[in-house]
Amino acid sequence: MKRFTHSLRWALIKAAVAGTTMVALAFLIPLGLMVQQTARDRAFTAAERQAAALGPALAITTDQDAVNRALASTDAGGQGRMAVHLPVPAGESWASGGAGAAAGAGATRAPAGSGGPDGPTLGEGRAAAVDVATAGDQGRAFTVAVPGGYALLQPVAVDTGRTAVVEVFVAESDLTRGVATAWLVLSAVALGLVALSVLVADRMGGRIVASARRLAAAARSLGAGDLAVRVPVTGKQVDGSPEELREAANAFNAMADRVVQLLAAERELAADLSHRLRTPLTVLRLNAASLGDGDAADATRHAVAQLEREVDQIIRSARRAPEDAPAVAVGCDAAEVIRERVGFWSALAEDEGRRWQLAGAERAAPVPVQRGDLAAAVDALLGNVFRHTAVGTAFSVDVLATENAVIVLVGDAGPGYSDPAAALKRGEGHGGEGSTGLGLDIVRKLAESTGGDLALGRSAVLGGAETRLRLRTRPTEAPPARAGRRRTRGALFPK
Repeated sequence: MKRFTHSLRWALIKAAVAGTTMVALAFLIPLGLMVQQTARDRAFTAAERQAAALGPALAITTDQDAVNRALASTDAGGQGRMAVHLPVPAGESWASGGAGAAAGAGATRAPAGSGGPDGPTLGEGRAAAVDVATAGDQGRAFTVAVPGGYALLQPVAVDTGRTAVVEVFVAESDLTRGVATAWLVLSAVALGLVALSVLVADRMGGRIVASARRLAAAARSLGAGDLAVRVPVTGKQVDGSPEELREAANAFNAMADRVVQLLAAERELAADLSHRLRTPLTVLRLNAASLGDGDAADATRHAVAQLEREVDQIIRSARRAPEDAPAVAVGCDAAEVIRERVGFWSALAEDEGRRWQLAGAERAAPVPVQRGDLAAAVDALLGNVFRHTAVGTAFSVDVLATENAVIVLVGDAGPGYSDPAAALKRGEGHGGEGSTGLGLDIVRKLAESTGGDLALGRSAVLGGAETRLRLRTRPTEAPPARAGRRRTRGALFPK
């Protein structure tokens, strides 16, 4: 779940970054281009104002000294960026005389201070002579490219039939002045928007992730047996959570309530069913009391008393809520439990003429299961031998204690398992009347609760069925050794 929430939070951040970046680019790129075009237009507009500033002076006089003084009084003229091409004599064109003629047919620039006899150039001119002539003859302003920038050629009528051309130089740097700063500012704004969107997305994702983690933690607690756990659906800690997660929390709480109700109903049902056994048990106890003396009578009375205790324990356990159950020390001596249960079944074995053997139960073999659960598992294994084999069939019980596990082998000399896989399936046993098919499943669950297992096979000694119960005692395990089994306790087979 942690990986999922982390991915969900990161996905929200990436989506916010992608969306904000696209929006920022959609607005900032056109805005930057507009700033660049505005800077260019501003430079040429300034050049036009500089050229227009000489118009009144040229309209009054074309005297070179007066024009030079007017030229020097302007900003562009003072910086050497303006030139004035004085007009040619009346009746002549710029192409046939003046600045263009003096420079020659192949001229590309009108040098400063040169020109025709009546059309000198004042200031530093950069435009080609042919462009100056075109502006003078056509009487319209335009710009031409020159080394280092552009030149604005502005024709000015000085009197009837004569036109002067004012040239203003616009450097490349003027066209991009302030553009780099504008781009930096726009980029900073874009990064700020992206950072703000990441912050907002992270806060929103944090709330979603926190809600999802609370739901996951509650689910884990419920799975671990905490039936009182619930997910908060109101309050400050869930404010801002998506409506979908609130619905999931409500559904989880409803499910938890339903689980509590079902478990309570199941406990009551188990208690009621167990209580119904009291009447036949009372009759059985009275009948057992009238059997008189003898080993069989004592064994019967002992079995009836134990059955009554088990039924009482089931009723008390069923009536008790899980949270009220007392702490029970987990663990018992498997060898002691097996000796006790084999001793109990030995009386029935002698009545039915069954030979039996018990081996390996001399030493203590601690296992991490409750005594009653292990006793029930051993009874289930031995009960299967008596139920599924003919009277007089021999059986054996071996206990193997290894470093990491305790193994219990129950074998018999009967026909064996016809279908071991089906025998392990819960409720599918076919042992005749009285068989529920639950015995091996109960044993299997006990083994798996310790990390062990239950296996069915054929006995190498007796030739019939063999059931292997392996209870792990440590987290790591070593393969159990099955060779060299030693039988030292119990009644031996007669030779």
